[in-house]
Amino acid sequence: MTHTALRAKAIPTRARRGRGHFIASMLCAACIVPLASHTARAQCSARDVLQNHMKLKMRPAEAPQQLIKSHQDVATWKTIKTGTFADPLRLRNKLDSMGCRIGGQAAEVLARPAFIVSSRETDVELVLVSPVQLGFTSDSVSLGDVYARARQLGFELAAAEVGPQLRIQYLDQPIGEFLIIGMEPIETWSGEPVILNVANGGAGLILIGQDGRAGAEIYVKSLFVLARSHQSVSSTELVDRQQRFRQREEPAAVSTTR
Repeated sequence: MTHTALRAKAIPTRARRGRGHFIASMLCAACIVPLASHTARAQCSARDVLQNHMKLKMRPAEAPQQLIKSHQDVATWKTIKTGTFADPLRLRNKLDSMGCRIGGQAAEVLARPAFIVSSRETDVELVLVSPVQLGFTSDSVSLGDVYARARQLGFELAAAEVGPQLRIQYLDQPIGEFLIIGMEPIETWSGEPVILNVANGGAGLILIGQDGRAGAEIYVKSLFVLARSHQSVSSTELVDRQQRFRQREEPAAVSTTR
């Protein structure tokens, strides 16, 4: 075979080899892209939780012990944004795309008409408060008593949207931390009042629901997420509120002295 013929035969061979390398490169790229997408998606998975725990070595927040006399005694714990989604469905889809799990009751709450999102983007200052700080000394206290005392001291209940928004914006939550969202309960389809809890039990970041009845018993060292009030209250209004509180919550006042 002449040199020219050999050269002519080699050209298609190299071309086939080149096409083979190109196809192999494309297949590798196809494998890498889903992997990268999965890495970007799974921000709430158990693996990500463990990596954050090993890297940051964060510990769960402990229930504060110091008695507070006013909302001004408590520093802002975290500022988050609300109103970043056009509707509740997009908010739920975001949780799903991040791999954040949603418990059964929490899923019902997010699907109920009573669950709404803010129509405009807003910065919300949040505080962590324990029933111990509010002056309760028994092992447990009713949810209604916690809310009444928190309001008396000038705190505000958080909007329901704060629960899922905090879940999305609090990816470095320490393992073992469970934060009760101090919010007005939302009834499930069966009529059970439920509030939300932003949790990290070690198996991934999750949003769960819990008993939202006024009489529900809460461990005294539990941590509540409440909103900081920016409204100025006159001394006359404060006295009026305290008088109304005492008249309405006499049983609560008795239970705190046990």
